[in-house]
Amino acid sequence: MLLKALRVGLGQVIIFLSFITRPSKMKRSPEAQAQVDQAAAQLSLYQFNACPFCVKTRRTLRRLNLPIALRDAKNNPTDRQTLLEQGGKIQVPCLRIEENGDTSWLYESKAINAYLEQRFAA
Repeated sequence: MLLKALRVGLGQVIIFLSFITRPSKMKRSPEAQAQVDQAAAQLSLYQFNACPFCVKTRRTLRRLNLPIALRDAKNNPTDRQTLLEQGGKIQVPCLRIEENGDTSWLYESKAINAYLEQRFAA
């Protein structure tokens, strides 16, 4: 019980620090942002709110100004089940990528951030 309280407390500290130090959003022309928005509609991030690796990935989403849908794999049973059945395991962060009718699942914050940088950075 003490460990759970400690974990919850640390999670809230991580969320708070991330909030007060969050990066500014990338500026794009309205046309370019519309293209990014359309491409980002094919992506969704399965995550836990207080997971430090998920925080790292959400910071990249904010910095790149990406409106990617966030799926709560901890508190939403439907999202958790989808991650397990389609992704193969409950591990976060996990980026679901839908392209040309195919769905792929990308795990590990470092790999997800590299993918997002390569695809959406100016």
